[in-house]
Amino acid sequence: MQSDELKQVVISALEDLKGNDITCLDVKNLTSVTDHMIIASGTSNRHVKSLADNVIEQAKANGVRPMGIEGEDGAEWVLVDLGDVVTHIMLPSTRQFFDLERLWETSSSDLEHQQA
Repeated sequence: MQSDELKQVVISALEDLKGNDITCLDVKNLTSVTDHMIIASGTSNRHVKSLADNVIEQAKANGVRPMGIEGEDGAEWVLVDLGDVVTHIMLPSTRQFFDLERLWETSSSDLEHQQA
């Protein structure tokens, strides 16, 4: 499965269970680890876990097995590594504290300045 197709599977899985503030970052020019980073919020620990479980289930249904899953026990921040797509599902307070969007946007800006 192509990374753009997998990205759509993940986004659909998050939307199916009403994931909040779904953001997709294209990081293929910033890291060799993954092509896309998807970040979403859940309303409670249970919701975060359910969102992660649905992402995993839908990925498997499309022939993609997770390379790693972290944080399911506490479900404050669950990371699902699907190779070309890494998904972070967090409680809003955790998401605000770590602010991954700003971190990766800053990395992108730094890269652009280095290339100029």
